[in-house]
Amino acid sequence: MNKLRLLDRIGHPGDLKTLNLHQLNQLAEEIREELVVTVSRNGGHLAPNLGVVELTLALHLVFDSPRDQIVWDVGHQSYVHKLLTGRGPEFGTLRQYQGLSGFPKPEESVHDIFATGHSSTSISAALGLALARDLQKKDYYVLAVIGDGALTGGMAFEALNHAGHLQTKLIVILNDNEMSIANNVGALSRYLNRLRTEPFYFRSKEEVEYLLRRIPKIGSRVLQAVDRFKDAVKYLVVPGMFFEELGFTYLGPIDGHNLSVLREILQMAKQVEGPVLIHLITKKGKGYGPAERNPDKFHGIGPFDIPTGQPRPGSGKPSYTQIFGQTLIQQAEKDDRILAITAAMSGGTGLEEFARRFPQRFFDVGIAEQHAVTLAAGLAAQGFRPVVALYSTFLQRAYDQVLHDVCMQKLPVTLAIDRAGLVGEDGATHQGVFDLSFLRPIPHLTIMAPKDENELQHCLETAFQLEGPVAVRYPRGSGQGVLLDRERYTLPLGKGELVRDGQDLLILALGPMVYVALEVADTLQEQGINTAVINPRFIKPLDTELIGQYTRKLHRLVTLEEHCLSGGFGSAVLETLPRMHKHENREVPLEVLNLGLPDAFIEHGSTERLREVYGLNTSGVLEAIKQRWPKLFEGKVRMAQPESGGRGTFLSRIPRAVGINQR
Repeated sequence: MNKLRLLDRIGHPGDLKTLNLHQLNQLAEEIREELVVTVSRNGGHLAPNLGVVELTLALHLVFDSPRDQIVWDVGHQSYVHKLLTGRGPEFGTLRQYQGLSGFPKPEESVHDIFATGHSSTSISAALGLALARDLQKKDYYVLAVIGDGALTGGMAFEALNHAGHLQTKLIVILNDNEMSIANNVGALSRYLNRLRTEPFYFRSKEEVEYLLRRIPKIGSRVLQAVDRFKDAVKYLVVPGMFFEELGFTYLGPIDGHNLSVLREILQMAKQVEGPVLIHLITKKGKGYGPAERNPDKFHGIGPFDIPTGQPRPGSGKPSYTQIFGQTLIQQAEKDDRILAITAAMSGGTGLEEFARRFPQRFFDVGIAEQHAVTLAAGLAAQGFRPVVALYSTFLQRAYDQVLHDVCMQKLPVTLAIDRAGLVGEDGATHQGVFDLSFLRPIPHLTIMAPKDENELQHCLETAFQLEGPVAVRYPRGSGQGVLLDRERYTLPLGKGELVRDGQDLLILALGPMVYVALEVADTLQEQGINTAVINPRFIKPLDTELIGQYTRKLHRLVTLEEHCLSGGFGSAVLETLPRMHKHENREVPLEVLNLGLPDAFIEHGSTERLREVYGLNTSGVLEAIKQRWPKLFEGKVRMAQPESGGRGTFLSRIPRAVGINQR
């Protein structure tokens, strides 16, 4: 019979208070084992969570969640928090469809005070919670846990500045592991590195004054001399003067893996009036050798083999990210104006090799997307051709800079928008399904979406030739496995591609959804329905000539996109159709079915499962077409399957995509 783990006895944070130090350290090891096993199966953020095991235990030992409120910056390090707050039995469902989220989610637990997923927001949110507490005349503690990587975001400093000014009771815990996703960069990183070399410090200014006064004969005179200088005691003994000057009491640096010290320092922080910043030193990936050696690789990882740490075999096809990185290097070899910029995502955006090859032409700005875009604008204003590589979900953070600093000035900045579309297990905060809706209205911006990895390299070539801002959006994960052309060429501006001709139905499919459309067309062909498929390539400007030609002779149109319907590609087509046909009197009205994602935040789950749920796979699209035009299938004779096509089915009863039917 297996011995019951301590972890299995933890149903509420209060259960921790019955454990002694030896048991707590044993529990820490059990938690690390649970993290490794679960993430090896489901994928996820392993290294950040391994680094905060003792910190999370100490927080729940000293504070009383949910009465005391903890905000986790980014939130990808909240797995341990979930295990300690009653979600241990469900932990195996982590990041699975309708299972536990990989980020804090208030709908999931009262212990998840604030939903997070993007960086540098925790201090602002925690300050808001603290002010609400004060206004309501309540009495509880509010804490923000933020990493040194997230502290490079400007929003964090705005919040520190405001909190220091207000002097309300707030505890900020700086989890310093010397990394965000990649190694940290910048002056702040160098400053924190100097602090790490200081002896552990957890004395307040008052304690230092007390110690000086106790020095026989000279102590009082020393203190009087020091007091002649404003706050000179701080300058003499406090290593975190930067934070002290912002109005925080600084405690640290502290060993973030020593439970005894952590409990002591957290208890001390409870007694300090006003805002406190506790500086902890932790090791990302602690307790699992492969993650300790390669914390960047294990920051976010797919399923892997535990003994070796090696990822499980994938499709073998190159990813869109890899093709982007390769293409950019090839272009940079020919054009020394090409520069690459990213926001702490050099590996995730495929720029690591570019950084090695062209270190003087590569800029990692830290978690600072706004700065990244305006930096690119400044470089472009002086004749360079900067490429800003960001995930779609993170580009949202730099909207004003794209609009005001780049597009208004018609500057030749290329926005390489990775992870566009459904991203999968990271869930609502990371799905790249809004970029078209906020980019389309911006004047002067050209927007492209390649159907596969081969077309991606041609889209990038086109972007480098255009004299103005360009956005190229492409999905996460493997490409289609198509052959790559040896020579890149420039695509005609605003011209789409007729991929397949037909007489009964037209599908306009965006990006890789072209391949879904082709599978749908093959299956419809079996039913005797001839379907034309157009790959628009350009969302802005649209190919009104090609689309107009086919919507004149056909009266059934489907738009297909892995993006929200509101303001997306289908909306662009609907907005343009009246202008295409403004002088025409159609005998048969054009009927339109827009297929895409509904007006909702899309939950976590594998991309395959989410496409199934929202009707964006082959069978879902077929079902939607059949429901929209049932008469199209009446009297049709089943035909032989074309040799080149895929096979679909009408048998699936999955929920169909949300559509907008227009006449």
